Amino acid sequence: MDSARAALKRIILEMGTGNALHSGDYTKAAKRAVLDAMHHSSITLFRSMNIDPETMQVELIVAAQQPEKVDLASVTELVPFGNVDAKAVKGGLDVVDETSGRPCVLVNAGVIVRVPL
Repeated sequence: MDSARAALKRIILEMGTGNALHSGDYTKAAKRAVLDAMHHSSITLFRSMNIDPETMQVELIVAAQQPEKVDLASVTELVPFGNVDAKAVKGGLDVVDETSGRPCVLVNAGVIVRVPL
């Protein structure tokens, strides 16, 4: 962990799962996973503690069988506040459709939010 990140406190850790059952689109599945994670939280903390949401440092980690096929810039656009650092790693799951031979793509996402406290 770098020194700038060490000065921040992690206040949110959410996980999500997304899929692209027919298209095999890793970016679509990654977006769904990030949205799934973000929709698990209704964060009133920022208003309650008078924290500027733009001070958030958001780390997005998406795990896909073919991480190089995830358009991280597109996925990052889903985060409405803060400074976003995104990376795609090997993970998730591809389940091959026996009829078409195409994969049903499952992607996992971790959304980590840190703020200066």
